[in-house]
Amino acid sequence: MSATIEIKQQRASTASVDVSAYLRPGTINLHALPPLALYVHYPWCVRKCPYCDFNSHERNSQSASEQQYLDAVRADIEAALPLIWGRRIVSIFFGGGTPSLMSAQGLDRLLSDIRALLPLAPDCEVTLEANPGTVETERFASYRASGVNRLSIGIQSFDDKKLDALGRIHDRAQALAAIEIAQRRFDNFNLDLMYGLPGQSLLELQADVEGALATNPPHLSLYQLTLEPNTVFAKFPPTLPDEDTVATMQDWLEERTAEAGLHRYEVSAYATPTRECRHNLNYWTYGDYLGVGAGAHSKISFPHRIVRQVRFRQPASYMERAAAGEFVAESHEIARNELPFEFMLNALRLSNGVPSNSFSDRTGIPLSSIECELDDAERRGLLVRNHQTLGPSRLGLRFLSDLQAMFLKSSAP
Repeated sequence: MSATIEIKQQRASTASVDVSAYLRPGTINLHALPPLALYVHYPWCVRKCPYCDFNSHERNSQSASEQQYLDAVRADIEAALPLIWGRRIVSIFFGGGTPSLMSAQGLDRLLSDIRALLPLAPDCEVTLEANPGTVETERFASYRASGVNRLSIGIQSFDDKKLDALGRIHDRAQALAAIEIAQRRFDNFNLDLMYGLPGQSLLELQADVEGALATNPPHLSLYQLTLEPNTVFAKFPPTLPDEDTVATMQDWLEERTAEAGLHRYEVSAYATPTRECRHNLNYWTYGDYLGVGAGAHSKISFPHRIVRQVRFRQPASYMERAAAGEFVAESHEIARNELPFEFMLNALRLSNGVPSNSFSDRTGIPLSSIECELDDAERRGLLVRNHQTLGPSRLGLRFLSDLQAMFLKSSAP
């Protein structure tokens, strides 16, 4: 799944999130369940990047046809319908891989299938991830006409040498051309940038960010490059900036994005008012999501339990199993003692925190059950809370992994 995820606050400056719709186990009323989003995974890309640990595979002559994969995805949705009867979809996210490799006809067929099978909210956010090297004006005009209303473009850098080091298939000129197409066709789009790149200096980072800000993006995602297991970079690690340099980069990013009018609403996400990513916010507020396609993950709430599922990971296996009516490789109910950590793992990414009562509403567990952990985090200056909200401090956002880990002990048997 694409890495990008985010939360919505009850303010006029953000897209609406119905806090009253949080899960309260023990009720049967569908309106008490969390919002439900749909994630669709497209597993192919032109070339696997050396830092990428997502479920992506290079497309070649042996890859299945687009039609065959879309047939499997439709069947996947149909098989999942009994789990989500009566619930409407608040957002759709096409991730990958590189979903922008899909033909205009293929995406139109996919969205038509989704509309035929699932009720969509009138203001449903529909995001498609795109890489600059796969952006074509006519195809993206067709995507917009089919119903995609938000584009997320994987720029990563405007420096050709850095792009080459990252194994990207595009260059600076293609990145700028992709942004120009997005500006003409979409009023809501995101630019992904990475920092802490191999050999990157503060001045080089600043040049990248200034290049992005010059295009007036409604949303900007800024991710620090990390060496993930089972990647080429993990096996052959490049030389990355030291911790002090990265810390200086982070300080500058916070200041510069604020100057540009972009509010940092999540640890890696910045947006102008009302342009926060609703789909990712649903993840961070511990909402529900149905994930279809190879390797996709789902979280589905029921009145008395929450279930996680994972689809078959390899595209060939996924389609082969789909022909037999099998889609789910793993399924398990989340144990009650795991819920506090799961909730806090997500909610603590949000710079303004979450309503205090959302913890019990989404997990069915009283907030008092983690009072010791909350007190400890507050004493260390990592968390701030009052009778209405709880969330990370500025220090907590900087040391987010440490803050999240404090709630692991609440998950002990």
